[in-house]
Amino acid sequence: MSETPAGAPALLVACLCAEWCGTCREYEALFEAQAQRLDARFVWVDIEDHDEVLGPIDVENFPTLLIARGDTVLFFGTVTPHAQTLLRLVETAARGQFEPVDEPQLAGLPARVRALGEAGAA
Repeated sequence: MSETPAGAPALLVACLCAEWCGTCREYEALFEAQAQRLDARFVWVDIEDHDEVLGPIDVENFPTLLIARGDTVLFFGTVTPHAQTLLRLVETAARGQFEPVDEPQLAGLPARVRALGEAGAA
């Protein structure tokens, strides 16, 4: 699937959700299933357990996805909780068809999410 230049960082796909959210609980299994089949680093972030990851960002709607390559945010927003939506967004990002998101409050978010994912994998 990936048409990424050699040496480019892997895509990071993070779902920012909350355990109390019924939609998030249902979406988590779908998100994990896609993580097994897509060529990207997937991280689930419970924003109440890991609010330090958000920094100045206020997540108001769920599920909210972050897609980044390295420190460049390619997508950040609320999505419908469907497999096809997730697949289409990841494929679009892998093909390099997103313009970088220029939102100062997102600076550092990909690095914080990657660190959380690495700590969780340890």
